[in-house]
Amino acid sequence: MPARFTVLTLLVAAAGSGCAATTTHEQLASFLKAHEHAVAGTEMRVGARDTLSITASRILEVDGQQQTVMPDGKISLRLLGEVKVVGLTAREIASKLEELLSPYYHEPEVQVRIVDHRSHVYYVLGQVGAVGAHPFTGRDTLLKVMVRAVPNNIAWTSRVKVIRPSPFEDKRREIEINVKKMLATGDTRMNILLEPGDLVYVPPTPLGWIGLKLQELLFPVGPVLQTAITPAVFAEIDDVYRNGTGVGLRTVP
Repeated sequence: MPARFTVLTLLVAAAGSGCAATTTHEQLASFLKAHEHAVAGTEMRVGARDTLSITASRILEVDGQQQTVMPDGKISLRLLGEVKVVGLTAREIASKLEELLSPYYHEPEVQVRIVDHRSHVYYVLGQVGAVGAHPFTGRDTLLKVMVRAVPNNIAWTSRVKVIRPSPFEDKRREIEINVKKMLATGDTRMNILLEPGDLVYVPPTPLGWIGLKLQELLFPVGPVLQTAITPAVFAEIDDVYRNGTGVGLRTVP
């Protein structure tokens, strides 16, 4: 048996033998409790570069102001000067401004909204066009994220992972979701709502994984050998697949 064929067979077996993550009831519950997520504009903690919208109908100095939180965690307002807001919620900022305005106005009423969450992001990695950090809006469901990320032609959308990191081991969470099935059936029960810091990983399909590994094996001589080797390589991959010797390949959803 040619050495190249042996390597390909092992690659196919490795690609198809990865075990799917088991989704327990506890794992699912930890991701689907959307009502416990701090995603509403009034619940999010403000960070540097977030933009606030301030409304106070009787207070011309601050009414209609849009302020971007400076790197030092402060905003600058007429009459009040610099006000530290980092780490507070929109409600807490409104209460703080009302307290600061009380020497100048009788029972001031202030409303604050976070209109741009630049300090909060989620991450998308893997086989997508838009890899990297994306602004968190508080309304980022997995389906919306996948549409924005633009999966490529080797994306394994039936094995998408959502990882919720934490410095504490007992609070780290991971779940595997069949986005392809969700789109095909319209069943959105698994369309989870992301939280800041979540990582969405879209793995390659088994054949896509093989292609990526071949690129690694051929680098840096790939450009020279590509024309001569690639047709034969993929003919052997196809033969392995058709003969059923590619472990797991026939069961890919």
